[in-house]
Amino acid sequence: MEKRQQSLEDADGTWAAREVAGCKFADTRHGKRLRKLLEQIALGQGGSMPWACQDWGSTKAAYRFLSNSRIDEAAILGGHFQATRERFADVGGKRPLLVLHDTTEFSYRREKTGPIGLLTTCYMWHDAEGRPRLHTLCGLLMHSSLVVTTDGVPLGLAAIKFWTRNKFKGTNALKRKINPTRMPIEKKESVRWLENLRQSTTLLNDPERCVHIGDRESDIFELFCAAQQVGTHFVVCTCVDRRSENATVAAEMKEVRVQGLHRIEVRDRHGKPDLATLAIRYRRLMVRPSRSKEKSYPPLTLTAIYATEQGTPQQRERIDWKLLTDLPVNSPKEAIEKLSWYSQRWKIETFHKILKSGCRAEESKLRTAERLVNLLAVLCVVGWRIFWMTMISRTAPKASPKLLFTSLELRLLDLLVKDGLFEAHEQTLSAYITKLAKLGGYLARANDSPPGNMVVWKGLSRLTDIELGATMAAKVVGN
Repeated sequence: MEKRQQSLEDADGTWAAREVAGCKFADTRHGKRLRKLLEQIALGQGGSMPWACQDWGSTKAAYRFLSNSRIDEAAILGGHFQATRERFADVGGKRPLLVLHDTTEFSYRREKTGPIGLLTTCYMWHDAEGRPRLHTLCGLLMHSSLVVTTDGVPLGLAAIKFWTRNKFKGTNALKRKINPTRMPIEKKESVRWLENLRQSTTLLNDPERCVHIGDRESDIFELFCAAQQVGTHFVVCTCVDRRSENATVAAEMKEVRVQGLHRIEVRDRHGKPDLATLAIRYRRLMVRPSRSKEKSYPPLTLTAIYATEQGTPQQRERIDWKLLTDLPVNSPKEAIEKLSWYSQRWKIETFHKILKSGCRAEESKLRTAERLVNLLAVLCVVGWRIFWMTMISRTAPKASPKLLFTSLELRLLDLLVKDGLFEAHEQTLSAYITKLAKLGGYLARANDSPPGNMVVWKGLSRLTDIELGATMAAKVVGN
Protein backbone atom coordinates (compact mmCIF):
# COMPACT_ATOMS: atom_id res chain seq x y z
CA MET A 1 0.00 0.00 0.00
CA GLU A 2 2.73 2.42 0.96
CA LYS A 3 4.63 1.70 -2.24
CA ARG A 4 1.58 2.64 -4.29
CA GLN A 5 1.09 5.87 -2.35
CA GLN A 6 4.69 6.85 -3.01
CA SER A 7 3.91 6.88 -6.71
CA LEU A 8 1.20 9.49 -6.13
CA GLU A 9 3.47 12.19 -4.74
CA ASP A 10 7.11 12.64 -3.85
CA ALA A 11 8.15 14.07 -0.51
CA ASP A 12 10.79 16.35 -2.01
CA GLY A 13 8.32 18.97 -3.17
CA THR A 14 8.29 17.95 -6.84
CA TRP A 15 4.53 17.39 -7.07
CA ALA A 16 4.20 20.34 -9.46
CA ALA A 17 6.91 18.93 -11.71
CA ARG A 18 5.04 15.63 -11.87
CA GLU A 19 1.81 17.37 -12.88
CA VAL A 20 3.42 19.33 -15.74
CA ALA A 21 5.84 16.68 -16.99
CA GLY A 22 3.46 15.55 -19.74
CA CYS A 23 2.46 19.03 -20.92
CA LYS A 24 3.15 19.87 -24.55
CA PHE A 25 3.67 23.59 -25.07
CA ALA A 26 4.90 25.36 -28.18
CA ASP A 27 7.59 26.97 -26.00
CA THR A 28 9.42 25.04 -23.27
CA ARG A 29 9.42 28.19 -21.14
CA HIS A 30 5.65 27.87 -20.79
CA GLY A 31 6.08 24.56 -18.99
CA LYS A 32 8.51 26.11 -16.54
CA ARG A 33 6.17 29.02 -15.94
CA LEU A 34 3.24 26.67 -15.33
CA ARG A 35 5.23 24.70 -12.76
CA LYS A 36 6.22 27.88 -10.95
CA LEU A 37 2.65 29.18 -11.10
CA LEU A 38 1.31 25.95 -9.58
CA GLU A 39 3.79 26.19 -6.73
CA GLN A 40 3.03 29.87 -6.13
CA ILE A 41 -0.74 29.40 -6.06
CA ALA A 42 -0.38 26.32 -3.83
CA LEU A 43 1.68 28.35 -1.35
CA GLY A 44 -0.67 31.34 -1.43
CA GLN A 45 -3.91 29.37 -1.29
CA GLY A 46 -7.04 31.42 -1.71
CA GLY A 47 -5.20 34.70 -2.24
CA SER A 48 -5.09 36.98 -5.25
CA MET A 49 -2.53 36.58 -7.99
CA PRO A 50 -0.30 39.38 -6.60
CA TRP A 51 -0.50 37.75 -3.18
CA ALA A 52 0.58 34.38 -4.61
CA CYS A 53 3.37 35.82 -6.76
CA GLN A 54 4.61 38.38 -4.17
CA ASP A 55 6.30 40.74 -6.67
CA TRP A 56 5.37 42.65 -9.79
CA GLY A 57 7.70 40.70 -12.10
CA SER A 58 6.24 37.32 -11.18
CA THR A 59 2.69 38.70 -11.21
CA LYS A 60 3.15 40.17 -14.68
CA ALA A 61 4.62 36.88 -15.91
CA ALA A 62 1.62 34.97 -14.51
CA TYR A 63 -0.87 37.31 -16.21
CA ARG A 64 1.09 37.06 -19.45
CA PHE A 65 0.96 33.25 -19.23
CA LEU A 66 -2.81 33.21 -18.66
CA SER A 67 -3.46 35.61 -21.55
CA ASN A 68 -1.16 33.89 -24.07
CA SER A 69 -3.18 32.94 -27.16
CA ARG A 70 -1.01 29.83 -27.69
CA ILE A 71 -1.99 28.43 -24.28
CA ASP A 72 -5.35 26.85 -23.48
CA GLU A 73 -6.83 24.51 -20.88
CA ALA A 74 -5.88 21.43 -22.90
CA ALA A 75 -2.21 22.39 -22.82
CA ILE A 76 -2.30 23.27 -19.12
CA LEU A 77 -4.07 20.06 -18.06
CA GLY A 78 -2.30 17.74 -20.48
CA GLY A 79 0.39 16.85 -17.94
CA HIS A 80 -2.14 16.37 -15.16
CA PHE A 81 -4.21 14.04 -17.36
CA GLN A 82 -1.11 11.95 -18.04
CA ALA A 83 -0.28 11.85 -14.32
CA THR A 84 -3.86 10.74 -13.61
CA ARG A 85 -3.45 7.89 -16.09
CA GLU A 86 -0.22 6.82 -14.37
CA ARG A 87 -1.87 6.87 -10.94
CA PHE A 88 -4.78 4.92 -12.39
CA ALA A 89 -2.38 2.26 -13.69
CA ASP A 90 -0.48 2.16 -10.39
CA VAL A 91 -3.57 1.00 -8.50
CA GLY A 92 -2.90 -2.71 -8.41
CA GLY A 93 -5.24 -5.53 -9.30
CA LYS A 94 -8.28 -5.46 -11.50
CA ARG A 95 -10.64 -3.75 -9.07
CA PRO A 96 -12.83 -1.08 -10.66
CA LEU A 97 -12.15 2.62 -10.36
CA LEU A 98 -14.83 5.29 -10.50
CA VAL A 99 -15.04 8.24 -12.89
CA LEU A 100 -17.31 10.89 -11.37
CA HIS A 101 -18.99 13.36 -13.72
CA ASP A 102 -20.73 16.63 -12.82
CA THR A 103 -21.26 20.21 -13.95
CA THR A 104 -20.76 23.42 -11.98
CA GLU A 105 -21.06 27.14 -12.67
CA PHE A 106 -18.61 29.98 -12.02
CA SER A 107 -20.32 33.36 -11.94
CA TYR A 108 -18.61 36.75 -12.13
CA ARG A 109 -19.75 40.34 -11.66
CA ARG A 110 -18.82 42.46 -14.67
CA GLU A 111 -20.31 45.58 -16.19
CA LYS A 112 -19.74 44.12 -19.65
CA THR A 113 -20.80 40.49 -19.96
CA GLY A 114 -19.65 40.04 -23.55
CA PRO A 115 -15.95 39.22 -22.99
CA ILE A 116 -16.83 36.40 -20.58
CA GLY A 117 -20.15 35.14 -21.87
CA LEU A 118 -23.70 34.54 -20.74
CA LEU A 119 -24.38 32.27 -17.78
CA THR A 120 -28.06 32.86 -17.01
CA THR A 121 -30.78 35.49 -16.82
CA CYS A 122 -32.80 35.92 -13.64
CA TYR A 123 -35.40 38.25 -12.14
CA MET A 124 -33.86 40.65 -9.64
CA TRP A 125 -36.52 43.25 -8.87
CA HIS A 126 -39.77 44.88 -10.06
CA ASP A 127 -40.13 48.43 -11.28
CA ALA A 128 -42.66 50.97 -10.02
CA GLU A 129 -45.33 49.55 -12.30
CA GLY A 130 -44.76 45.99 -11.06
CA ARG A 131 -42.98 44.74 -14.18
CA PRO A 132 -40.11 42.29 -13.53
CA ARG A 133 -36.63 43.42 -14.45
CA LEU A 134 -34.13 40.91 -15.79
CA HIS A 135 -30.53 40.71 -14.66
CA THR A 136 -27.94 38.95 -16.79
CA LEU A 137 -25.16 37.01 -15.07
CA CYS A 138 -21.93 36.31 -16.87
CA GLY A 139 -19.75 33.32 -16.18
CA LEU A 140 -18.53 29.92 -17.26
CA LEU A 141 -19.75 26.37 -16.93
CA MET A 142 -17.37 23.50 -16.25
CA HIS A 143 -18.07 19.81 -16.73
CA SER A 144 -15.37 17.73 -15.06
CA SER A 145 -14.58 14.04 -14.75
CA LEU A 146 -12.75 13.04 -11.58
CA VAL A 147 -11.16 9.62 -11.15
CA VAL A 148 -11.43 8.18 -7.62
CA THR A 149 -10.88 4.81 -6.02
CA THR A 150 -13.82 2.94 -4.50
CA ASP A 151 -12.48 4.23 -1.14
CA GLY A 152 -12.88 7.82 -2.31
CA VAL A 153 -9.23 8.77 -2.95
CA PRO A 154 -9.09 11.20 -5.91
CA LEU A 155 -6.47 10.22 -8.47
CA GLY A 156 -6.98 13.27 -10.66
CA LEU A 157 -9.03 14.64 -13.53
CA ALA A 158 -9.47 12.66 -16.74
CA ALA A 159 -11.52 15.12 -18.81
CA ILE A 160 -12.86 18.63 -18.54
CA LYS A 161 -15.00 20.98 -20.64
CA PHE A 162 -15.56 24.75 -20.35
CA TRP A 163 -18.23 26.73 -22.16
CA THR A 164 -20.75 29.55 -21.91
CA ARG A 165 -24.41 29.58 -22.81
CA ASN A 166 -23.62 31.70 -25.87
CA LYS A 167 -22.62 28.46 -27.59
CA PHE A 168 -26.16 27.12 -27.21
CA LYS A 169 -27.96 30.41 -27.87
CA GLY A 170 -31.35 29.83 -29.45
CA THR A 171 -31.82 26.36 -27.97
CA ASN A 172 -34.82 27.42 -25.88
CA ALA A 173 -36.49 28.95 -28.94
CA LEU A 174 -35.89 25.72 -30.81
CA LYS A 175 -37.57 23.76 -28.01
CA ARG A 176 -40.77 25.75 -28.59
CA LYS A 177 -40.98 24.46 -32.14
CA ILE A 178 -40.04 20.80 -31.71
CA ASN A 179 -40.10 18.22 -28.94
CA PRO A 180 -36.82 18.43 -26.95
CA THR A 181 -36.48 14.65 -27.13
CA ARG A 182 -36.25 14.95 -30.92
CA MET A 183 -33.38 17.41 -30.82
CA PRO A 184 -30.02 15.92 -31.82
CA ILE A 185 -27.77 15.41 -28.82
CA GLU A 186 -25.07 17.49 -30.55
CA LYS A 187 -27.28 20.60 -30.24
CA LYS A 188 -27.73 20.22 -26.49
CA GLU A 189 -25.46 21.06 -23.59
CA SER A 190 -25.83 17.44 -22.49
CA VAL A 191 -23.46 16.40 -25.29
CA ARG A 192 -20.67 17.13 -22.79
CA TRP A 193 -21.58 13.94 -20.91
CA LEU A 194 -20.84 11.85 -23.99
CA GLU A 195 -17.65 13.74 -24.84
CA ASN A 196 -16.20 13.41 -21.34
CA LEU A 197 -17.12 9.73 -21.12
CA ARG A 198 -15.28 8.99 -24.35
CA GLN A 199 -12.31 11.22 -23.51
CA SER A 200 -11.80 9.84 -20.01
CA THR A 201 -12.20 6.23 -21.13
CA THR A 202 -9.67 6.72 -23.91
CA LEU A 203 -7.22 8.43 -21.56
CA LEU A 204 -7.32 5.72 -18.90
CA ASN A 205 -6.97 3.01 -21.57
CA ASP A 206 -8.73 0.32 -19.55
CA PRO A 207 -12.48 0.69 -20.19
CA GLU A 208 -13.39 -2.53 -18.40
CA ARG A 209 -12.13 -1.15 -15.06
CA CYS A 210 -13.90 2.21 -15.42
CA VAL A 211 -17.32 2.77 -13.88
CA HIS A 212 -18.78 6.17 -14.79
CA ILE A 213 -20.99 7.74 -12.11
CA GLY A 214 -23.54 10.49 -12.76
CA ASP A 215 -26.56 12.14 -11.17
CA ARG A 216 -30.00 12.50 -12.71
CA GLU A 217 -28.68 14.91 -15.31
CA SER A 218 -26.74 12.00 -16.82
CA ASP A 219 -29.90 9.95 -17.43
CA ILE A 220 -29.35 10.10 -21.19
CA PHE A 221 -29.98 7.09 -23.43
CA GLU A 222 -27.28 8.25 -25.86
CA LEU A 223 -24.84 8.07 -22.93
CA PHE A 224 -25.78 4.45 -22.24
CA CYS A 225 -25.16 3.58 -25.89
CA ALA A 226 -21.85 5.47 -25.94
CA ALA A 227 -20.65 3.50 -22.90
CA GLN A 228 -21.56 0.24 -24.63
CA GLN A 229 -19.70 1.29 -27.78
CA VAL A 230 -16.42 1.97 -25.97
CA GLY A 231 -16.77 -1.09 -23.71
CA THR A 232 -17.02 0.71 -20.37
CA HIS A 233 -19.56 0.68 -17.51
CA PHE A 234 -21.83 3.15 -15.74
CA VAL A 235 -24.04 3.67 -12.69
CA VAL A 236 -26.39 6.65 -13.02
CA CYS A 237 -29.36 7.98 -11.12
CA THR A 238 -32.45 7.83 -13.31
CA CYS A 239 -35.24 10.40 -13.40
CA VAL A 240 -37.02 9.23 -16.57
CA ASP A 241 -39.50 6.35 -16.47
CA ARG A 242 -38.13 4.64 -19.56
CA ARG A 243 -39.88 2.07 -21.67
CA SER A 244 -39.11 -1.54 -20.95
CA GLU A 245 -39.89 -4.70 -22.91
CA ASN A 246 -43.43 -5.02 -21.55
CA ALA A 247 -44.33 -1.70 -19.91
CA THR A 248 -42.07 0.82 -18.17
CA VAL A 249 -39.17 0.39 -15.78
CA ALA A 250 -41.16 1.77 -12.84
CA ALA A 251 -44.09 -0.55 -13.55
CA GLU A 252 -41.84 -3.59 -13.65
CA MET A 253 -40.01 -2.59 -10.46
CA LYS A 254 -43.31 -2.38 -8.58
CA GLU A 255 -43.65 -6.11 -9.07
CA VAL A 256 -40.23 -6.81 -7.53
CA ARG A 257 -40.25 -7.75 -3.86
CA VAL A 258 -37.74 -6.39 -1.37
CA GLN A 259 -34.57 -8.47 -1.76
CA GLY A 260 -32.52 -7.09 1.11
CA LEU A 261 -32.09 -4.39 3.73
CA HIS A 262 -29.07 -2.15 4.13
CA ARG A 263 -28.36 0.26 6.97
CA ILE A 264 -26.26 3.35 6.32
CA GLU A 265 -25.19 6.36 8.38
CA VAL A 266 -26.27 9.76 7.09
CA ARG A 267 -26.42 13.29 8.47
CA ASP A 268 -29.48 15.45 8.89
CA ARG A 269 -29.79 19.11 7.94
CA HIS A 270 -28.08 20.09 11.21
CA GLY A 271 -25.08 17.84 10.56
CA LYS A 272 -25.99 15.29 13.22
CA PRO A 273 -25.46 11.57 12.41
CA ASP A 274 -28.52 9.46 11.73
CA LEU A 275 -29.18 5.87 10.64
CA ALA A 276 -31.28 5.01 7.60
CA THR A 277 -32.52 1.54 6.64
CA LEU A 278 -32.85 1.04 2.89
CA ALA A 279 -35.09 -1.56 1.26
CA ILE A 280 -33.28 -2.81 -1.84
CA ARG A 281 -34.86 -4.15 -5.02
CA TYR A 282 -33.17 -4.94 -8.33
CA ARG A 283 -34.01 -6.52 -11.66
CA ARG A 284 -32.31 -7.11 -14.99
CA LEU A 285 -34.53 -5.86 -17.81
CA MET A 286 -34.67 -4.58 -21.36
CA VAL A 287 -34.70 -0.77 -21.63
CA ARG A 288 -35.85 0.83 -24.86
CA PRO A 289 -35.13 4.33 -26.21
CA SER A 290 -37.92 6.86 -26.69
CA ARG A 291 -40.09 6.32 -29.76
CA SER A 292 -38.43 9.22 -31.55
CA LYS A 293 -35.02 7.53 -31.24
CA GLU A 294 -35.96 3.90 -31.95
CA LYS A 295 -34.41 4.01 -35.41
CA SER A 296 -31.13 5.44 -34.15
CA TYR A 297 -30.46 3.49 -30.94
CA PRO A 298 -30.98 -0.17 -30.06
CA PRO A 299 -32.60 -1.41 -26.82
CA LEU A 300 -30.18 -2.19 -24.00
CA THR A 301 -30.15 -4.81 -21.26
CA LEU A 302 -29.65 -2.91 -17.99
CA THR A 303 -30.09 -3.46 -14.27
CA ALA A 304 -32.44 -1.24 -12.27
CA ILE A 305 -31.61 -0.83 -8.57
CA TYR A 306 -34.12 0.83 -6.26
CA ALA A 307 -33.13 1.76 -2.69
CA THR A 308 -35.97 3.27 -0.64
CA GLU A 309 -35.69 4.33 2.98
CA GLN A 310 -38.11 2.74 5.38
CA GLY A 311 -40.00 5.19 7.55
CA THR A 312 -40.06 8.99 7.35
CA PRO A 313 -37.10 10.90 8.79
CA GLN A 314 -37.78 14.11 10.69
CA GLN A 315 -34.74 16.31 10.00
CA ARG A 316 -33.87 15.39 6.40
CA GLU A 317 -35.30 14.24 3.12
CA ARG A 318 -36.21 10.62 2.66
CA ILE A 319 -33.68 8.61 0.65
CA ASP A 320 -35.09 7.28 -2.60
CA TRP A 321 -32.41 6.22 -5.07
CA LYS A 322 -33.28 4.82 -8.49
CA LEU A 323 -30.21 3.68 -10.36
CA LEU A 324 -29.53 2.19 -13.78
CA THR A 325 -26.36 0.27 -14.59
CA ASP A 326 -25.13 -1.98 -17.34
CA LEU A 327 -23.43 -4.22 -14.75
CA PRO A 328 -25.21 -7.40 -13.66
CA VAL A 329 -26.50 -7.65 -10.10
CA ASN A 330 -27.13 -11.16 -8.80
CA SER A 331 -27.28 -10.64 -5.04
CA PRO A 332 -28.07 -7.97 -2.43
CA LYS A 333 -24.34 -7.71 -1.75
CA GLU A 334 -23.67 -6.71 -5.38
CA ALA A 335 -26.56 -4.22 -5.25
CA ILE A 336 -25.12 -2.64 -2.09
CA GLU A 337 -21.75 -2.43 -3.82
CA LYS A 338 -23.27 -0.40 -6.69
CA LEU A 339 -25.04 1.84 -4.17
CA SER A 340 -21.75 2.49 -2.38
CA TRP A 341 -20.13 3.40 -5.70
CA TYR A 342 -22.89 5.87 -6.46
CA SER A 343 -22.55 7.41 -2.99
CA GLN A 344 -18.99 8.44 -3.96
CA ARG A 345 -20.51 10.88 -6.47
CA TRP A 346 -20.53 13.56 -3.76
CA LYS A 347 -16.74 13.62 -3.94
CA ILE A 348 -16.85 15.63 -7.15
CA GLU A 349 -19.16 18.18 -5.53
CA THR A 350 -16.57 18.49 -2.75
CA PHE A 351 -13.92 19.08 -5.41
CA HIS A 352 -16.01 21.88 -6.91
CA LYS A 353 -16.48 23.35 -3.43
CA ILE A 354 -12.71 23.43 -2.98
CA LEU A 355 -12.35 25.42 -6.21
CA LYS A 356 -14.95 27.98 -5.13
CA SER A 357 -14.43 28.24 -1.36
CA GLY A 358 -10.76 27.34 -1.05
CA CYS A 359 -9.25 28.59 -4.31
CA ARG A 360 -11.86 31.38 -4.53
CA ALA A 361 -12.10 30.90 -8.27
CA GLU A 362 -15.11 33.23 -8.54
CA GLU A 363 -13.21 36.18 -7.04
CA SER A 364 -10.81 36.53 -9.96
CA LYS A 365 -10.82 39.88 -11.76
CA LEU A 366 -9.63 38.59 -15.13
CA ARG A 367 -11.70 40.14 -17.89
CA THR A 368 -12.02 37.52 -20.63
CA ALA A 369 -13.31 33.98 -20.77
CA GLU A 370 -10.04 32.66 -22.23
CA ARG A 371 -7.97 33.96 -19.31
CA LEU A 372 -10.48 32.71 -16.76
CA VAL A 373 -10.52 29.25 -18.32
CA ASN A 374 -6.72 29.06 -18.13
CA LEU A 375 -6.80 30.15 -14.49
CA LEU A 376 -9.50 27.59 -13.65
CA ALA A 377 -7.43 24.87 -15.29
CA VAL A 378 -4.48 25.77 -13.03
CA LEU A 379 -6.71 25.88 -9.95
CA CYS A 380 -8.10 22.44 -10.79
CA VAL A 381 -4.65 20.92 -10.31
CA VAL A 382 -4.04 22.80 -7.05
CA GLY A 383 -7.53 21.93 -5.74
CA TRP A 384 -7.08 18.26 -6.60
CA ARG A 385 -3.85 18.11 -4.56
CA ILE A 386 -5.54 19.52 -1.45
CA PHE A 387 -8.40 17.06 -1.88
CA TRP A 388 -5.96 14.17 -2.32
CA MET A 389 -4.03 15.14 0.83
CA THR A 390 -7.23 15.11 2.86
CA MET A 391 -8.51 11.77 1.58
CA ILE A 392 -5.23 9.85 1.58
CA SER A 393 -4.85 10.43 5.31
CA ARG A 394 -8.22 8.73 5.84
CA THR A 395 -7.66 5.72 3.61
CA ALA A 396 -4.00 5.14 4.52
CA PRO A 397 -3.70 6.57 8.06
CA LYS A 398 -0.70 4.40 8.99
CA ALA A 399 1.38 5.43 5.98
CA SER A 400 4.62 7.33 6.40
CA PRO A 401 4.20 11.12 6.84
CA LYS A 402 7.14 11.58 4.46
CA LEU A 403 4.71 10.94 1.62
CA LEU A 404 3.45 14.50 2.06
CA PHE A 405 5.86 16.42 4.28
CA THR A 406 9.52 17.35 4.13
CA SER A 407 11.80 16.79 7.12
CA LEU A 408 11.64 20.50 8.00
CA GLU A 409 7.83 20.51 7.85
CA LEU A 410 7.64 17.47 10.13
CA ARG A 411 10.00 19.12 12.61
CA LEU A 412 7.97 22.35 12.58
CA LEU A 413 4.70 20.47 13.12
CA ASP A 414 6.23 18.67 16.11
CA LEU A 415 7.27 22.01 17.60
CA LEU A 416 4.05 23.86 16.86
CA VAL A 417 1.51 21.20 17.82
CA LYS A 418 2.23 19.13 20.89
CA ASP A 419 1.19 15.49 20.95
CA GLY A 420 -1.72 14.55 23.13
CA LEU A 421 -1.66 11.79 25.71
CA PHE A 422 -2.68 9.13 23.20
CA GLU A 423 -0.73 10.58 20.26
CA ALA A 424 2.75 10.41 21.75
CA HIS A 425 5.36 8.79 19.50
CA GLU A 426 2.76 8.23 16.72
CA GLN A 427 4.67 8.92 13.51
CA THR A 428 1.90 8.31 10.98
CA LEU A 429 0.46 10.28 8.10
CA SER A 430 -2.88 10.62 9.85
CA ALA A 431 -1.26 12.06 12.99
CA TYR A 432 0.59 14.75 11.04
CA ILE A 433 -2.44 15.64 8.93
CA THR A 434 -4.28 16.19 12.23
CA LYS A 435 -1.46 18.46 13.40
CA LEU A 436 -1.62 20.36 10.12
CA ALA A 437 -5.39 20.73 10.46
CA LYS A 438 -4.97 22.09 14.00
CA LEU A 439 -2.96 24.95 12.52
CA GLY A 440 -6.03 25.65 10.38
CA GLY A 441 -8.45 25.70 13.31
CA TYR A 442 -9.32 22.01 13.69
CA LEU A 443 -10.11 21.22 17.33
CA ALA A 444 -9.56 17.43 17.21
CA ARG A 445 -12.13 16.67 19.89
CA ALA A 446 -13.05 13.08 20.63
CA ASN A 447 -16.29 13.12 18.62
CA ASP A 448 -15.12 15.38 15.79
CA SER A 449 -15.11 14.09 12.21
CA PRO A 450 -11.72 13.68 10.46
CA PRO A 451 -10.14 16.92 9.23
CA GLY A 452 -11.81 18.39 6.14
CA ASN A 453 -10.40 20.12 3.09
CA MET A 454 -10.79 23.68 4.39
CA VAL A 455 -8.88 23.22 7.66
CA VAL A 456 -6.15 21.27 5.83
CA TRP A 457 -5.97 24.10 3.31
CA LYS A 458 -5.70 26.79 5.99
CA GLY A 459 -3.18 24.74 7.97
CA LEU A 460 -0.98 24.21 4.92
CA SER A 461 -1.05 27.94 4.16
CA ARG A 462 -0.02 28.78 7.73
CA LEU A 463 2.69 26.10 7.76
CA THR A 464 4.12 27.55 4.54
CA ASP A 465 4.45 30.98 6.14
CA ILE A 466 6.07 29.51 9.25
CA GLU A 467 8.47 27.46 7.13
CA LEU A 468 9.47 30.58 5.21
CA GLY A 469 10.08 32.42 8.46
CA ALA A 470 12.18 29.56 9.86
CA THR A 471 14.27 29.43 6.69
CA MET A 472 14.89 33.18 6.69
CA ALA A 473 15.71 33.15 10.40
CA ALA A 474 18.32 30.44 9.82
CA LYS A 475 19.96 32.57 7.12
CA VAL A 476 19.97 35.68 9.33
CA VAL A 477 21.46 33.81 12.28
CA GLY A 478 23.96 32.14 9.98
CA ASN A 479 25.18 35.49 8.73
